[in-house]
Amino acid sequence: MQIYFEDQNFAQLWNLLRQKQYSSYFYLVDENTNLHCLPIIEDALGLPAEKIKISSGEQYKNIFTCTDIWQFLLRKAADRNALLINLGGGVIGDMGGFCAATYKRGIDFVQIPTTLLSMVDASVGGKLGIDFGNVKNSVGVFRHPAATCIYDGFLRTLPFNELRSGFAEIIKHALIVDKNYWEEIKKIKKLNAENIDWQRIIKKSTELKTFVVEQDPEENGLRKILNFGHTIGHALESLSLETEYSLLHGEAVAIGMLCEAYYSNKLHSLSDAELKEIIDLIVILYPYRPLDFFNAEKFKTLLMNDKKNRGGVSFSLLNGIGDAVFDAQVSKELIFEGLEFYRNCYGF
Repeated sequence: MQIYFEDQNFAQLWNLLRQKQYSSYFYLVDENTNLHCLPIIEDALGLPAEKIKISSGEQYKNIFTCTDIWQFLLRKAADRNALLINLGGGVIGDMGGFCAATYKRGIDFVQIPTTLLSMVDASVGGKLGIDFGNVKNSVGVFRHPAATCIYDGFLRTLPFNELRSGFAEIIKHALIVDKNYWEEIKKIKKLNAENIDWQRIIKKSTELKTFVVEQDPEENGLRKILNFGHTIGHALESLSLETEYSLLHGEAVAIGMLCEAYYSNKLHSLSDAELKEIIDLIVILYPYRPLDFFNAEKFKTLLMNDKKNRGGVSFSLLNGIGDAVFDAQVSKELIFEGLEFYRNCYGF
C-alpha cells in the first residue's frame, strides 16, 4: 500500500503518475470537494483531467450513482489505462474505488481523502463498496489504490461534526491494537483542526490499520477486529438514514463502541476500570443522540445482514484495551441491554 504523508506528497504522487503514463485522468468530486479541495489538487498536479461531480452524502452511495459514474467514463471513452482520482470523504473513496475496480474489469485509482474519517479509515485497506438494500457496504470488492495521498490541510475545510466523526475511528484503532496509543488519545478532551498534531495522529492510525490489514487482507480472521463498534454502529446508522435523525458514521460508531465495550465487560475480560475509561472519553467528545429513529424489528434484520456474521450475529469485542477478539457471539437480550447501557452513560 503506497501512502504518501509528507509535505511533498503531491510531488511524490506526480512522480508516480508520470511513471505510469495513464491515457486519461478523471477526478471524482462532490459539491464540497469541488469547491474547497479540487483547486489545490489541480494546482499541485496540473493534470488534463475530466471532472465527475456527484452529490455528497451516504444516501448517494448506491448503485444509481455508480451507474452515473460508469456512464460518464464510457461517454469519455475511458480505456483500461485510465486513472480515477477520488477526492473526498469515505463515500467518494468507497464508491469511486468500487467503480474503478469494476469498470472494464478494473482501472487504477488514487485516493485523496479530504475528511479525517477517510484519512484514517476508508482510504486505507482496500475495502471498496456501496450500500445496497439499506445495508451498509453490502456490495463491494477488495482492491488497493495505486496510491493514497494524505494532506491534513484539508481538515481545516471540515465542519466540527465531521472532524469529530473521524476521531471515532482513531479511538477504535487505539482500543483494539495499542494500549499505549490509547493512553495518549484519552487525554484529548477537545477536538479542533489547529492545535492537534494531526499528521502524527493520522500516520499512527493508518500504521495500526495497515498492520492489521497486511496480516489478513480479505477479512477472513484478524481484520475483523477493525469492526469494533461497527456491528451496532452500522445498524443504527442505516436505521437513522431513513429518518430526519441521521447519524454521521463516527457518531454511530461511538454509540456502537459504548455498547460493545459493555458486551466486552460482560462476556470477556474488559475490566470495570477500562470500561469507565472508554465511557469517560466518548461521553465527553460525543453528545448524546436520542435513538428516536429506533425500530426493533428493522434493527434485528440489519444485524442479521451484517457481512461478517458466522452462524449468528458476530461481534468484535475487547479482552482489554489494546486486545481485541473477533467472531464473538452476543445474545439478543444482551444486545438490547447494550442500547439501554448507552442511554445510562449519559444519565437517561
